[in-house]
Amino acid sequence: MGFTLPTQPSQADHARLLMDHKTNIEAQIEAQISILKANSSTMQTSLMDEDGFPRADIDVYAVRFARVRIIELRNDYQRVMDDIAKALQGIYDPGIVRDEPGKAEGSSSVSADSGLLKPFARVDKVAPGSPAAEAGLTREDLVVKFGHLDHAAFSSSLQPLSELVAESENRNITIRILRAEQIVFLTLTPRKGWGGRGMLGCHIVPHS
Repeated sequence: MGFTLPTQPSQADHARLLMDHKTNIEAQIEAQISILKANSSTMQTSLMDEDGFPRADIDVYAVRFARVRIIELRNDYQRVMDDIAKALQGIYDPGIVRDEPGKAEGSSSVSADSGLLKPFARVDKVAPGSPAAEAGLTREDLVVKFGHLDHAAFSSSLQPLSELVAESENRNITIRILRAEQIVFLTLTPRKGWGGRGMLGCHIVPHS
Protein backbone atom coordinates (compact mmCIF):
# COMPACT_ATOMS: atom_id res chain seq x y z
CA MET A 1 0.00 0.00 0.00
CA GLY A 2 1.57 3.24 -1.11
CA PHE A 3 1.45 6.62 0.50
CA THR A 4 1.97 10.18 -0.68
CA LEU A 5 4.36 12.58 0.94
CA PRO A 6 2.91 16.03 1.63
CA THR A 7 3.83 18.50 -1.08
CA GLN A 8 6.09 21.30 0.05
CA PRO A 9 4.77 24.77 -0.93
CA SER A 10 6.76 26.41 -3.72
CA GLN A 11 8.52 29.72 -3.22
CA ALA A 12 5.83 31.37 -5.36
CA ASP A 13 3.07 29.92 -3.14
CA HIS A 14 4.93 31.14 -0.06
CA ALA A 15 5.23 34.63 -1.56
CA ARG A 16 1.52 34.72 -2.38
CA LEU A 17 0.64 33.72 1.18
CA LEU A 18 2.85 36.49 2.50
CA MET A 19 1.19 39.01 0.19
CA ASP A 20 -2.24 37.90 1.39
CA HIS A 21 -1.02 38.38 4.95
CA LYS A 22 0.23 41.88 4.05
CA THR A 23 -3.17 42.79 2.62
CA ASN A 24 -4.85 41.54 5.78
CA ILE A 25 -2.55 43.63 7.98
CA GLU A 26 -3.26 46.72 5.86
CA ALA A 27 -7.00 46.21 6.34
CA GLN A 28 -6.56 45.85 10.09
CA ILE A 29 -4.46 49.01 10.29
CA GLU A 30 -7.06 50.98 8.35
CA ALA A 31 -9.80 49.67 10.68
CA GLN A 32 -7.89 50.86 13.75
CA ILE A 33 -7.19 54.24 12.12
CA SER A 34 -10.94 54.58 11.52
CA ILE A 35 -11.48 54.19 15.28
CA LEU A 36 -9.08 57.07 15.91
CA LYS A 37 -10.82 59.20 13.29
CA ALA A 38 -14.23 58.44 14.81
CA ASN A 39 -12.89 59.87 18.07
CA SER A 40 -11.25 62.87 16.36
CA SER A 41 -7.87 61.54 17.48
CA THR A 42 -4.46 60.73 16.05
CA MET A 43 -1.53 58.78 17.47
CA GLN A 44 -0.41 61.99 19.20
CA THR A 45 -3.70 63.46 20.46
CA SER A 46 -3.79 64.00 24.24
CA LEU A 47 -6.32 61.84 26.04
CA MET A 48 -6.37 64.03 29.16
CA ASP A 49 -8.26 67.28 29.66
CA GLU A 50 -6.71 70.48 31.00
CA ASP A 51 -7.41 69.33 34.56
CA GLY A 52 -5.53 66.07 34.07
CA PHE A 53 -8.59 63.82 33.86
CA PRO A 54 -9.48 61.43 31.00
CA ARG A 55 -11.36 63.31 28.31
CA ALA A 56 -15.11 62.81 28.39
CA ASP A 57 -15.66 63.66 24.72
CA ILE A 58 -13.90 60.57 23.36
CA ASP A 59 -13.74 56.85 24.07
CA VAL A 60 -10.35 56.88 25.79
CA TYR A 61 -10.19 53.09 26.13
CA ALA A 62 -10.96 52.54 22.43
CA VAL A 63 -8.38 55.11 21.36
CA ARG A 64 -5.68 53.62 23.59
CA PHE A 65 -6.40 50.12 22.35
CA ALA A 66 -6.38 51.27 18.72
CA ARG A 67 -3.02 52.98 19.19
CA VAL A 68 -1.46 49.87 20.68
CA ARG A 69 -2.84 47.72 17.86
CA ILE A 70 -1.58 50.13 15.20
CA ILE A 71 1.93 49.98 16.64
CA GLU A 72 1.80 46.18 16.78
CA LEU A 73 0.40 45.93 13.26
CA ARG A 74 2.97 48.33 11.84
CA ASN A 75 5.71 46.13 13.29
CA ASP A 76 4.03 43.06 11.79
CA TYR A 77 3.77 44.88 8.46
CA GLN A 78 7.46 45.68 8.39
CA ARG A 79 8.34 42.07 9.15
CA VAL A 80 6.08 40.68 6.44
CA MET A 81 7.46 43.16 3.91
CA ASP A 82 10.97 41.96 4.75
CA ASP A 83 9.81 38.35 4.33
CA ILE A 84 8.18 39.18 0.98
CA ALA A 85 11.38 40.78 -0.26
CA LYS A 86 13.36 37.65 0.67
CA ALA A 87 10.78 35.36 -0.91
CA LEU A 88 10.72 37.30 -4.16
CA GLN A 89 14.48 37.39 -4.30
CA GLY A 90 14.44 33.62 -4.59
CA ILE A 91 11.86 33.61 -7.40
CA TYR A 92 12.53 36.44 -9.80
CA ASP A 93 15.56 37.68 -11.58
CA PRO A 94 16.10 41.20 -10.18
CA GLY A 95 16.38 42.61 -13.70
CA ILE A 96 12.97 41.18 -14.64
CA VAL A 97 11.28 42.56 -11.53
CA ARG A 98 12.83 45.99 -11.97
CA ASP A 99 12.69 46.51 -15.74
CA GLU A 100 10.09 44.18 -17.23
CA PRO A 101 7.01 43.92 -15.00
CA GLY A 102 4.29 41.73 -16.44
CA LYS A 103 6.57 39.20 -18.13
CA ALA A 104 6.74 36.83 -15.18
CA GLU A 105 3.94 35.19 -13.23
CA GLY A 106 2.95 37.39 -10.28
CA SER A 107 5.02 40.35 -11.44
CA SER A 108 2.07 42.74 -11.14
CA SER A 109 2.03 42.06 -7.42
CA VAL A 110 5.77 42.56 -7.26
CA SER A 111 5.43 45.90 -9.01
CA ALA A 112 2.73 47.03 -6.59
CA ASP A 113 4.77 46.01 -3.58
CA SER A 114 7.87 47.70 -4.95
CA GLY A 115 5.79 50.85 -5.37
CA LEU A 116 5.00 50.85 -1.67
CA LEU A 117 8.63 51.63 -0.99
CA LYS A 118 9.26 54.07 -3.84
CA PRO A 119 8.51 57.66 -2.75
CA PHE A 120 7.12 60.03 -5.37
CA ALA A 121 6.51 63.14 -3.24
CA ARG A 122 7.94 64.93 -0.22
CA VAL A 123 6.15 67.01 2.40
CA ASP A 124 7.88 70.38 2.37
CA LYS A 125 5.71 72.25 4.89
CA VAL A 126 2.78 71.55 7.23
CA ALA A 127 0.58 74.33 8.64
CA PRO A 128 -0.40 74.05 12.33
CA GLY A 129 -4.03 73.09 12.84
CA SER A 130 -4.42 71.94 9.25
CA PRO A 131 -5.94 68.64 8.08
CA ALA A 132 -2.39 67.50 7.26
CA ALA A 133 -1.20 68.30 10.79
CA GLU A 134 -4.20 66.53 12.31
CA ALA A 135 -3.42 63.45 10.23
CA GLY A 136 0.12 63.40 11.62
CA LEU A 137 2.06 64.51 8.54
CA THR A 138 5.40 66.14 9.27
CA ARG A 139 7.97 68.00 7.21
CA GLU A 140 10.30 65.72 5.20
CA ASP A 141 7.84 62.81 5.18
CA LEU A 142 8.12 60.90 1.89
CA VAL A 143 4.84 59.84 0.28
CA VAL A 144 4.88 56.31 -1.10
CA LYS A 145 1.13 55.89 -1.58
CA PHE A 146 -1.71 58.43 -1.54
CA GLY A 147 -5.09 56.73 -1.65
CA HIS A 148 -4.88 54.45 -4.69
CA LEU A 149 -2.04 56.46 -6.23
CA ASP A 150 1.57 55.28 -6.20
CA HIS A 151 4.68 56.38 -8.10
CA ALA A 152 3.42 54.82 -11.34
CA ALA A 153 0.62 57.41 -11.52
CA PHE A 154 3.02 60.36 -11.78
CA SER A 155 5.37 61.67 -14.43
CA SER A 156 6.43 65.32 -14.30
CA SER A 157 3.84 66.74 -11.90
CA LEU A 158 1.62 65.87 -8.95
CA GLN A 159 -1.59 66.69 -10.83
CA PRO A 160 -3.22 63.28 -10.13
CA LEU A 161 -2.74 63.88 -6.40
CA SER A 162 -4.32 67.34 -6.63
CA GLU A 163 -7.28 65.90 -8.53
CA LEU A 164 -7.80 63.16 -5.95
CA VAL A 165 -7.75 65.70 -3.12
CA ALA A 166 -10.30 67.90 -4.94
CA GLU A 167 -12.61 64.88 -5.34
CA SER A 168 -12.25 63.79 -1.71
CA GLU A 169 -13.48 66.73 0.36
CA ASN A 170 -14.52 65.50 3.84
CA ARG A 171 -13.63 61.91 2.88
CA ASN A 172 -10.84 59.88 4.43
CA ILE A 173 -7.78 59.12 2.30
CA THR A 174 -5.37 56.48 3.57
CA ILE A 175 -1.78 57.43 2.85
CA ARG A 176 1.51 55.65 3.42
CA ILE A 177 4.56 57.60 4.46
CA LEU A 178 8.21 56.63 4.55
CA ARG A 179 9.63 58.16 7.73
CA ALA A 180 12.98 57.18 9.24
CA GLU A 181 13.03 54.04 7.05
CA GLN A 182 9.65 52.94 8.43
CA ILE A 183 6.31 52.80 6.62
CA VAL A 184 3.69 54.83 8.50
CA PHE A 185 -0.04 54.65 7.78
CA LEU A 186 -2.00 57.89 8.16
CA THR A 187 -5.56 58.95 7.37
CA LEU A 188 -5.97 62.38 5.81
CA THR A 189 -9.33 64.16 5.41
CA PRO A 190 -9.21 67.10 2.96
CA ARG A 191 -11.55 69.93 3.91
CA LYS A 192 -12.15 73.58 3.27
CA GLY A 193 -12.61 76.19 5.94
CA TRP A 194 -9.99 74.89 8.37
CA GLY A 195 -8.45 78.36 8.62
CA GLY A 196 -5.76 78.29 5.96
CA ARG A 197 -5.06 77.77 2.30
CA GLY A 198 -6.01 74.68 0.36
CA MET A 199 -7.78 71.56 1.57
CA LEU A 200 -4.72 69.91 3.13
CA GLY A 201 -2.71 72.72 4.69
CA CYS A 202 0.60 71.34 3.54
CA HIS A 203 3.03 71.82 0.68
CA ILE A 204 3.90 68.66 -1.20
CA VAL A 205 6.62 68.63 -3.85
CA PRO A 206 7.75 65.93 -6.31
CA HIS A 207 10.44 63.57 -5.11
CA SER A 208 12.63 61.38 -7.28
